[in-house]
Amino acid sequence: MKLPVRIALSLVCAALVLAAPFTLSSPNLLGEARMQMQEQLEGDWDLDDGWDPEADDDDWLESGLMKLLFPAANAEEEAEDAEEDEQAEEKTYSLPIDLSAGLEPNPAAFTEAGYEDDSIRVQMETREEDGVIWRIAWVEVASPTQLRTGIAGTIAKPGEKKVRTIAESCNAVVALNGDYFKNNPTKTSFEYRMGQKIRSNTNKTKDMLIIDENGGFHIVMALEKTKQQDAIKAVTADHKIVNAFTFGPALVSEGKVIKTDKHYGYNPEGKEPRSAIGQTGPLSYVFVVAEGRGKSAGVTHQQLANFMGDSLHCVAAYNLDGGGSATLVFNGKIYNKLGGSERQLSDIIYFATAVDPKEWK
Repeated sequence: MKLPVRIALSLVCAALVLAAPFTLSSPNLLGEARMQMQEQLEGDWDLDDGWDPEADDDDWLESGLMKLLFPAANAEEEAEDAEEDEQAEEKTYSLPIDLSAGLEPNPAAFTEAGYEDDSIRVQMETREEDGVIWRIAWVEVASPTQLRTGIAGTIAKPGEKKVRTIAESCNAVVALNGDYFKNNPTKTSFEYRMGQKIRSNTNKTKDMLIIDENGGFHIVMALEKTKQQDAIKAVTADHKIVNAFTFGPALVSEGKVIKTDKHYGYNPEGKEPRSAIGQTGPLSYVFVVAEGRGKSAGVTHQQLANFMGDSLHCVAAYNLDGGGSATLVFNGKIYNKLGGSERQLSDIIYFATAVDPKEWK
């Protein structure tokens, strides 16, 4: 017999001795208690009361007697366990919707091919197809607040810094150049960064990308002013704008590859380095850079759209500033740029962890 069981039985005996003066005055109560104990020991136990005929006798006796002797302590332990389970189920990850940096990523969670913790999973990939080298970052996050933007300087006074520098200041796990909004001399763009409006002008020659509070992508096509305004109002009727970009063209909308305009800006039919962001599902995204001007051939807008829709299966995708600006940064290092220089830009799009560093430090 196990030691805990012997201890429990000793306690029972001691309790019976101490209770004898009281139980002798109540013979019926003593008889009922003796009968109940005898039934338990012989295995004549109602299954509804918790007896398991397959369980080890000592384990059963130990647990049963401890519950009998210390019901209050057992109830307190069960309550604590239930509270811990409830807290585990309710645990959520979230970051503030502002231009503050994300939380510091855990260096031990990085590998050469990705990063993973309880709030984010990043998988890096390189493909070579038809002479084009594609750099891809697959990302899944627990909260839409982990899809963030960072800028050089401030909203009022944006500056220019290298993508890698901005990414480092934002604690980015992975980052991609934005639309270089500072470089728009006519200011004809619709720009939001982490809930803050920079500009709210329409542009009939440019497609827009709006990202809402749920991390959902909304494509607004190049249209004349009133129609574009109506399209924006349709988004804001049900959602809040967290980030918005004016560059383009749009590549994929509602799961369908868009036929790009041959007269769109940014050398649409030229073989250029390109960068794009896509949404593949709820809280699932992809960063893409097509290398060019070297060992890689570069791509046209249509080739980029086909790749984002047909190869990566995006439900929505959007072209960002390309050429020498196309820069993908992972773990503080440039993931693309085959011998090219790093350009200074005004803004980035990035993903951050939402796990408190106190959990791993």
